[in-house]
This record gives sequence, C-alpha cells and structure tokens, in this order.
Amino acid sequence: MKRDRIVIKVGTSTLTNELGNSNLRTMEKLAMVLSDIQNMGHEVILVSSGAIAVGANKMHMKEKPTTMRMKQAAAAVGQCANMFLYDKFFGYYDKTVAQILLNAEDIAQEEKKENLSNTFSALLESGVIPIVNENDSVSYTEIESEERLFSDNDVLSAVVAVLCQADKLVILSDIDGFFDKDPRLYKDAQLIRQIDRIDDSVYKLAGGAGSRRGTGGMRTKLQAADLATAQGIDTVVTNGKDPAILYKVVEGEPAGTIFKGRR
Repeated sequence: MKRDRIVIKVGTSTLTNELGNSNLRTMEKLAMVLSDIQNMGHEVILVSSGAIAVGANKMHMKEKPTTMRMKQAAAAVGQCANMFLYDKFFGYYDKTVAQILLNAEDIAQEEKKENLSNTFSALLESGVIPIVNENDSVSYTEIESEERLFSDNDVLSAVVAVLCQADKLVILSDIDGFFDKDPRLYKDAQLIRQIDRIDDSVYKLAGGAGSRRGTGGMRTKLQAADLATAQGIDTVVTNGKDPAILYKVVEGEPAGTIFKGRR
C-alpha cells in the first residue's frame, strides 16, 4: 500500500449531536481510526470544526450566538473543550496531537506560510497528528463575512492540503457524497461516484447551506475540491457518521464521491 499524506476534515454536524453537545462516540472512533491509519504508515492531519457550537453549549447559551463578542467567546471555550477531548481520545491509542489555529493572514503572507509549512513538516516527521482549526476567537473577519473564506473549514482543509503537499483530502460530511440533486429533498437523487472535472455544470448541482449546526454546504465542499484538485490532490467527500469509512478511502475503495486531482 502506498504511504500517503492525508488531510481529513470533520465538520460541526459530525462532531456534535442535535442538542449541540459533543458527539463523544464519533470523536472517539475518529481518533481510533486516524491512529490506526497512522499506524499503517500514513501521515495524518485533522482539520476540525465545531468550536463555536461546542463552546456555546458549554456556556449554556440557549441558541447560537449572533454578536461578534459572544461568537469569539464561544470559539475560545469550544477550542479548549475540543482539544481536551482530542488529546484524551488520541491518547488512548498512544498518539500525540498538536493544535494549530489559522486565520486568513497566516496563509496570505509568504513568510508566515513558510513558517507554517515548516511547523507541519516538523510535527509530521515527529509522528505528531496536527489538529487544525480556524482561529475564530481572534479572526473576526472570518466570522462576520457573508462570503466566509474558509466556510466551516471546508476551504481551510484544501488550503492545508496544498500547504502540506498532501496526497489526499477527505471531507467528512453528513451526507454520503455529491449527488445529482439534493438527497434531502429528492428520493430519486443519485450519488455521483467520480468527478474528473469541476465546471459550471457541476457547481449548478450544488445547493446552499448544509445542516443547521454547521455553515458549510455542498458548494463550499466543491470550492475546496476545486482548489485541491487544481494542485493534483485527489479529494473525497463522504459521510462521516461512521469514521471507519476512512479505511475504504486509504485502501482505494469506493467511498462517497472522489474528485480526481488534475495532474
């Protein structure tokens, strides 16, 4: 089996349940599967959302915060809570994790980008699993923008994949992949197993926002796939309800929709 560098993105809808609490069963299984994949010789980077949702719940907010100050406060609490759980669950499998918080400026400035790349390389060489999130507690532009740059970390995961020269990007969603129409609305929707080229016709098939707990819809996943495949990185969008689906991805078996990297 080819040893790959793999970026896995997990969204808010996968990390939390309908009450807004952390989905402990999914988080623990995700840690187990990623640890096992690393044991197979692959290098693993996790891009994780959910900080604001988890933080809002821990702060006993009755609804999702709307003001900037409360969103940033919730993000600060949520980042701490998520990393505590990741450290605990990965620790069960004798793995060390590291937190990396990014904002748009970190990617835009060449010197910062080079430093980030060096940090990722050092961590991966040391067998550490980097866990990446948007730095919502300080990056107000990302929270308040209508056209969010990272869009619930879908595009962030593609940026990280390109930055780290990954072989694969896997975006775990709350549906099985990319369909020819919205499967939540149409029972006859068909899963598209492979897309070789992302053009206007493909974008037209994408709907709006996704689940009510997250902010990334299928269109943002397409944008992420477009960015990654342009750099030759195969991108898979699949259902994250059972993280064991990642075994199929690393073994090259059909799992959701694969967008082929342009080489």
